[in-house]
Amino acid sequence: MNKNELQHRSKDFSHSCVKLCMVLPKTILGKHIQGQLIRSSTSVAANYRAACIAQTKAGFISKLSIVIEEADECSFWLEFIMDENLLPKEKVTPLFTESQELTAIFFSSRKTARKNNK
Repeated sequence: MNKNELQHRSKDFSHSCVKLCMVLPKTILGKHIQGQLIRSSTSVAANYRAACIAQTKAGFISKLSIVIEEADECSFWLEFIMDENLLPKEKVTPLFTESQELTAIFFSSRKTARKNNK
């Protein structure tokens, strides 16, 4: 997967998370998760985009570390939605899987970048 494809994939993930958030219950918990998941999912796409234009390898690695943390946080919130039965699992599971796949991809990219940085 090249840089442009991954930028598109991470942006699609963000859009899908935002759409999921719009149907969360309008409870205190639902609103809290809505804010957290919107923030973390949009951060994945925005920070990956920033990583792609980093001026140094160290800058790339640093931004990618943020992307990994945010993608993993998305996994947490999506899992929490399922744990609390806030939405049907079949609506959440595909996004949960995607968040885990993105985390693994970005983790692997960071590992490769670190190896090539030595």
